[in-house]
This record gives sequence, C-alpha cells and structure tokens, in this order.
Amino acid sequence: MTTDNSSLQLEKIVPQADDFLPLLGTDYVELYVGNAKQAAHYYQSAWGFQPLAYAGLETGLDDRVSYVLVQDKIRLVLTSPLKKGGDINRHIEAHGDGVKVVALWVDDATKSYKETTSRGAESYMEPKTVKDSNGEVVLSGIHTYGETVHIFVERKNYNGVFLPGYQAWNPEYKPESVGLKFIDHMVGNVGWNEMNKWCEFYAKVMGFAQLISFDDEDISTEYTALMSKVMSNGNGRIKFPINEPADGRKRSQIEEYIDFYNGAGVQHIALATDNIIETVTALKERGVEFLYVPESYYDTVLDRVGKIDEDLAPLKELGILIDRDDEGYLLQLFTKPVLDRPTMFFEIIQRKGAQSFGKGNFKALFEAIEREQEMRGTL
Repeated sequence: MTTDNSSLQLEKIVPQADDFLPLLGTDYVELYVGNAKQAAHYYQSAWGFQPLAYAGLETGLDDRVSYVLVQDKIRLVLTSPLKKGGDINRHIEAHGDGVKVVALWVDDATKSYKETTSRGAESYMEPKTVKDSNGEVVLSGIHTYGETVHIFVERKNYNGVFLPGYQAWNPEYKPESVGLKFIDHMVGNVGWNEMNKWCEFYAKVMGFAQLISFDDEDISTEYTALMSKVMSNGNGRIKFPINEPADGRKRSQIEEYIDFYNGAGVQHIALATDNIIETVTALKERGVEFLYVPESYYDTVLDRVGKIDEDLAPLKELGILIDRDDEGYLLQLFTKPVLDRPTMFFEIIQRKGAQSFGKGNFKALFEAIEREQEMRGTL
C-alpha cells in the first residue's frame, strides 16, 4: 500500500474551493454492521469486492471484528461488536447497519486536524500514531452530520496491507470483480433546514466549494420533494451532495430515511465504472436489485440527451438512466436499499465527460423510489 508521494500534487479543478485542507482521495468507508462476517460475504459475492485485511480476536482485539474489502480504489471496512454494550452496539441499535466513518486520505493528518478543529470542527480523535513492523500511520478525526465522522489517514510511511493492527485476509473464496473503480461521490441526508448548515461546515471547516444547487422545483414529483447542494474539494476527488427534505403532499425519501435511520447519515455511495452495462449485468446476475424505470422513459430520452456511444436497447433492458450536461453525458442506475431498513443504497455511475449528477433523471428516479415507498407503506 505504498504510494509515490511525487504523484500527490493534484490539479485544482474547483477554483472557488479554498483548499487549505489537501485531500488525496477517499481512504476507506467503514460501516458498523450487525454481522460483519456475513456482510463481507455479501459484498464479495454480490458486488465483487476482494478480501484484503482482517482484525479481531486473532489480532488481539476482544471487543470488535473488522473485515476489509477492496475493489480497485474502493475500500470497505465492515465492523461488528463482539460484546454487549459500547458505541458500536448503540450505533447499530439506533441506526441499523450504516456508515460510521468516511476516511479521507491526506498527506498530513496532524495538520488536517488542526486546520479543521481551529475552524470549528468537533474533535473525534486527536492525532495519534499507530505502528507495526510495516511502518506507521497517523490518524485523526472530526465529527460531521449525525453520528458520521471523518478520519484523516496519513499512510506515506506505511507499507502494510491496510492499517497497523490488521493482518492479511486471504480466503479461498474470491468471486470476480464487477468492474467498480472508485467512489464518485457520497450523499448525506440531513434534517429539515439543515442543508445550508452542513454546506457551510464543509466550506468553512474543510475548504470545500459548492458545485451545484438543486431546489424543490428541480427535485420533485406530484407527491414529494427535496433540496440538495453538492460540495467539492479543490481537486474534485471528494464530492459530498447534502440533501434535506422539502414540503410535499406525502413523505419524501429523505424523511423516510431520517425516520428509519433516526437522524442524519450517509444515504448513498456512488461507485464509478468504465462500463456500466457490464457492471450492472454482473450485479443483477449476482442478485443485486435495482429500481425499476418504466420503458416509457426511453421513448424520448435520446431527444433530450442527444447522441450517445451505447446502443439504447441494453440500457433500456437494464433500466440505466442517461443525462447530459455541457461537458458530456453520464449513465447511472440506483439500487434498492441494501439493508433491512430503507436507508442506504448504492448508485452505479459511468461518466462520459459529464460532471453533473443527473438532474434530468430526477423525476424518473424519484417516481421509482416512490413506488418502492408505496410498497413499504411509508410514502
């Protein structure tokens, strides 16, 4: 896991970002789950993640177990408690399975901590150095919306499999990858009238800039609506859309999420692929369920988005959505919730130049979500 530090000077593509906090990318995403062993099997079998590292009783931990999975630049950490009581159990009881940590790869975790806490961030973890025979890692952390936290990971002096305290996890069972490349963006749901507060947090505390804003005119159907703003760091590697509910005739997906998650949290993780047709085909064959898009969507979609490289037939068969902006177009598809509670889901996205987030698809997407809400009795 060594990295050539000469490659860390990343181009600034969002000029309005202050960027006093250089972020090199998403280091990992950690979910607190009820059964990490079984969750790991799901992400291997259904999503093509590869086993990377493990920590638990065999590595000297007696209160928790963690499985680390990887696919290209995406790392998932699945953590479960081994004893009653404690923060992990409390988190799972309150929220169900869900994202606890969005870890950010940095060149200097101590500086990242000082920059953010001096601007008002609440401390989660003061800078600490953890070591083993493979070197050392510096970690620090701050709180963000809900019970979600950001951990800053400085790993330039480490060449182990993941982090100190983890050992290589190398089981025989290794289903093939489905072609996922990296995390494109991660979306947070926050409560009524909290979107601007958290957008200001990312601007003031982390030097992000607002890329796009959507109001309830942009994101609404006959029944429900929401508001959203997209915050990005300077090099564009970290993009955090923030959603809040808006007034509608019925309960929106954001309200449903907050009710079942018991507060703000990560709503979905968008995973990038270079071939969405192949990726979604593989995911469906492995049992991943996606939202249904009516065939009528495809009657006029090319009139709206213009010429695309792909044949429309396989996109229609798989239910993949298409949208265009001034830079190009994108292809995207959303899973149904992947947990028992109707909370977290995934987006699969392939960008063909487009830098936007599929505004032209919002109505079709939200109507698809409402159909699922109606079946759950939560609309």
